[in-house]
Amino acid sequence: MKIIVPMAGRGSRLRPHTLTVPKPLVPVGGKPIVHRLVEDIAAVCSEPIEEIAFVIGDFGKEVEKELIQVAESLGAKGSIYHQTEPLGTAHAVMCAQDKLEGPVVVAFADTLFKADFKIDPNDDGILWVKQIDDPSAFGVIKMNEKDEIVDFVEKPKTFVSDLAMIGIYYFKEAADLKVELDYLIENNIIKGGEYQLPDALRRLTEKGKIFKPGKVTEWLDCGNKVVTVNANQRVLEFDKEKNKDLVANSAKIKNSIIIPPCFIGENVVVENSILGPHVSVGANSTVADSIIKNTIIQGETQLKTLHLKDSMIGNHVDVSATPYDLSIGDYTKITY
Repeated sequence: MKIIVPMAGRGSRLRPHTLTVPKPLVPVGGKPIVHRLVEDIAAVCSEPIEEIAFVIGDFGKEVEKELIQVAESLGAKGSIYHQTEPLGTAHAVMCAQDKLEGPVVVAFADTLFKADFKIDPNDDGILWVKQIDDPSAFGVIKMNEKDEIVDFVEKPKTFVSDLAMIGIYYFKEAADLKVELDYLIENNIIKGGEYQLPDALRRLTEKGKIFKPGKVTEWLDCGNKVVTVNANQRVLEFDKEKNKDLVANSAKIKNSIIIPPCFIGENVVVENSILGPHVSVGANSTVADSIIKNTIIQGETQLKTLHLKDSMIGNHVDVSATPYDLSIGDYTKITY
C-alpha cells in the first residue's frame, strides 16, 4: 500500500502561521497535521504502508527532511514530488504519477478524521465521507440502492446527498486512476481553472468501477485559526481516550496546575500558571504567570503574564502582555 499526500497549497487562510511553516506541518496536539493524517490512514489499512509520497511546493530541504522522517516513523519509505503550479487536485496527484500503481490512498493534507472502518482490499475504491447538516458548500457523493457511489456533485444547489467527501480516497488499482488523470490533462478538461479529481472518479465509475463510502465519525478541518484550534481540542480528547501520556518526562511544572487534556512537550517549563483544558505547548517553550486554555503554543516560545483562550501562537515567539485572544506567527515579540 502506498499513500500520496498532495500538500503544495500555500495555506493562506492559516496565516501568519503558514508564512514560515507549511500548513500540514503545523502541530495539533503536539504533532504535525500531516503526521497525524498518515497515522490515521495506517490505522484503517488492512496491509502495511510501504511508501508515502508527499507532493509539495518549494518548501525547502528542511521541510523535505521532516516529511521523510514522518514516513520513516511509520516504517515506510518517504519520497518527495513537487507541484510548481496550482493546477488543481487531479494535477497534484499526477505529480506523483510513477506511484500510481497497485493499491494507493490519496489524502489531501488539510484534514483529520476519526473512523472505525477498515479498508476492504477487494473493493475497487473507497471514498472517505462525513454526514453533514448542510451539504451545499461541499462536494458530495450520490449512491444507488446498493450503497455504491454513482456520481460526485460539487456544492449541490438542490439536495443530492448529505455525505460530503473529505478529501481521502482509496484505489485498489491506481493505474486505472492514472489513465483517467492523463485523459483530463491531455484533453484539457478544466473546471474553475483547474483539473479536478472528481472528474476522473466519475469516468472510473462510468467504466464500471465500484466505489463505496467509508463513513468517518469525526472530520476535523485545519484550514484556519479557529478550526485548527478546535481540531487541537478534539485531538487531545482522542489521545486522552487512548490513555496516551501527553506530558513529557523532561517538562518542568512548577507551582502550576495542568487541567487535562493538555500536551506538554519536551523541556517545557510551566511556572505559576494554570494551563488547560485543551492546551498544547511545543518543545523548549516557557509559560509563566499565565492562565491559558484551548490554545496551541508552538516550540521555542516564551509567554509571560498572559490570560489566553482560543488562541494560536507560533514558534520563537516572545510575549509579555495582557491580551486575551491571539493568533501570532513565528518570530514575533510583543511586550508591554
